[in-house]
Amino acid sequence: MNTISRRSAASNAWGSALAGLALFTGSAAAQTAPDPAPPPLDMPTAIQNGAPIFEIRSRYETVSQSGVNDAEALSVRTRLGWQTAKWENLVGLIEFEDVRQLGGAHYNDGVPPAEPYAAITDPDVTELNRLQLTWTPTEKITATIGRQRINLDDQRFVGAVAWRQDEQTFDAVKFDFDLGRLDVTYAYLGRVNRIFAEDLDWETDTHLLNASYTVADPLKITTFAYAMDFTKPAAAATANLSNFTYGARVTGNTWAGRFKLNYAATYATQSDYGSSLVTYDADYLAAETSITLGPTTARLAYESLEGEGANRRFITPLATLHAFQGWSDAFIANGAKTPNDGIDDLNASIVINPRWRKDHLFNINLVARYHDFEAQRTGADLGDEINLSASAQITRRLGWIVKWADYDGPGGAAPADRTKTWVGLEFRL
Repeated sequence: MNTISRRSAASNAWGSALAGLALFTGSAAAQTAPDPAPPPLDMPTAIQNGAPIFEIRSRYETVSQSGVNDAEALSVRTRLGWQTAKWENLVGLIEFEDVRQLGGAHYNDGVPPAEPYAAITDPDVTELNRLQLTWTPTEKITATIGRQRINLDDQRFVGAVAWRQDEQTFDAVKFDFDLGRLDVTYAYLGRVNRIFAEDLDWETDTHLLNASYTVADPLKITTFAYAMDFTKPAAAATANLSNFTYGARVTGNTWAGRFKLNYAATYATQSDYGSSLVTYDADYLAAETSITLGPTTARLAYESLEGEGANRRFITPLATLHAFQGWSDAFIANGAKTPNDGIDDLNASIVINPRWRKDHLFNINLVARYHDFEAQRTGADLGDEINLSASAQITRRLGWIVKWADYDGPGGAAPADRTKTWVGLEFRL
């Protein structure tokens, strides 16, 4: 073959190879090109593409209390609702709640007129539990308007009281700002939908401001200011729950070898505000530390709520009160859980979460806690309490709980002795 022929053949070979490569890369590009973005949803489609909300919780509760007839209640709570898909950065949610007692009413549900039994505050009710619209204009800002849950920090000052069958929700406007290490929440509350059905709800003019800055895992600093004014019902007992509270909280965790260490400390000061008919100043102090090794956590905690006499004590009327000062709720009264002389609570607990699981027994949680109570102002003995609970999942959606609380008081001005037992079963879609 002459030189020209060899060059022509080489040229043709390179041309064919380049053409093949172009064809291959074009084909590969066509295969790997991302699919075009789906067209934005319209509002009817966003509603249709939403998700149902369905929960049912049954509970049997007994109370044996000195000086009053024993109480028992078998209740069923059902929630049914719908949450839409996102449309124009908006998500809507509606949820209804129904609480029904099965069998005779052998308990005092907390709604007047009082029945001659110990209190089990789960009245019958059918109501709109949540109706909210959430707008997320950017990844850093979320605004929620309507009837909604609000849980701040450990729920010591504001919470949903999820333990009771009729949870506490708020008619509110809430803004959440996610600014990296800084998180800020502001909420305005116009109504408190309490756990006593609809007859004992509060109208309010309340402002909540909470800001947290995470320095690192070992240190998170939170500051808060809560201005609570309860305007209706106009009774003095409700008005005197109005207060202005501000303070700070630090939390964190770290590791020491195989041990995980956690801590939290809170200080707050409170004074009368708005519709309150009393003049007072009172302080709050709480500290806790825990150590975890494998499935076991040991926790030691102290909490002090100052009291200066009748209606002049540190109060937390919007808190998840059941989670504090013992599950028997021995000190609860009219939205507060603080005696007039204040209360100091030193408590210790052990929590075990076994890692093993069976087909129908997993996520096991075992809790044992002991409380020792004293009056903050006088140091008088206010009794002690033992709390025990066991809970687990049967399936991913079905779980059970058994819970027991026993308060032993010294008599006199202290609350009456009481023992409470709960057995519950809950399904969540």
